Amino acid sequence: MTVEPDAQTTATGVISLRGATLGYGDRILWSGLDLDVTPGEFVVVLGPNGSGKTSLLRVLLGLQPLTAGTVRIVDAPPGRGNRRIGYIPQQRAMEESLVMRGRDLVGLGLDGHRWGVGLRGMRARRARVDAALAEVAAGGFADAPVGRLSGGEQQRLRVAQALVSDPEVLLCDEPLLSLDLANQQVVSSLIDRRRRTAGTAVLFVTHEINPVLPLVDRVLYLVDGRFRIGAPDEVMTTETLSELYRARVDVVRVGGQIHVVGAQPGLCEQPHHLHDEEPS
Repeated sequence: MTVEPDAQTTATGVISLRGATLGYGDRILWSGLDLDVTPGEFVVVLGPNGSGKTSLLRVLLGLQPLTAGTVRIVDAPPGRGNRRIGYIPQQRAMEESLVMRGRDLVGLGLDGHRWGVGLRGMRARRARVDAALAEVAAGGFADAPVGRLSGGEQQRLRVAQALVSDPEVLLCDEPLLSLDLANQQVVSSLIDRRRRTAGTAVLFVTHEINPVLPLVDRVLYLVDGRFRIGAPDEVMTTETLSELYRARVDVVRVGGQIHVVGAQPGLCEQPHHLHDEEPS
């Protein structure tokens, strides 16, 4: 059973799900999900551990089929290797012994064979990589071994890798995880600037809405097979979250930030901050 989503855009977006259901065996993560994400829109996906946030990204990347319903992304069914889709993973520290240069990591976001052979193709490819590095202000460490870079610098390179193919959609899986506040702001600003200047749609999975709250157009909140879609002021309320969790949940706004507190055992403080481990 699902909570009916709020009214939303009727036109098909660059991401479009209709009656989408995803389950693993007898367990249903979400059911009857209708969602359109339009060009330039920033949609954040929230929910507790195992609610299906990362699994939603896997569906859009063509790594996991739906149990029921339909999904299209950039005018096609999901499939692997679509250069119109950029993907930013969680920030994870790379081994210090990794000697790959920053620009080589970014270059992995391009299909080299599509650039042809010879000097002309190499120049075109290098120009695209340089443009992506410049977009995230990473030119100063582009030739350094990535294993020797800070977590924030490595994540800038991951953003550049996602942007190098000039995507129409950015799928972001906890891209701020393990970053300090300053680097959270840097990475969030890079993603926001991209969607505003290029009209790139953003679907942003996170447990912590506050670093991106000023950027968010809509929230998709998933809880135990139920969901709600709407503007942050509509979804992030005591009434809505209590209905989703089927338990008393208090939403407190302090200094422009949102704090979510569960009032019973089993609902931790700020439940959407819990690290998400999706079933495989």
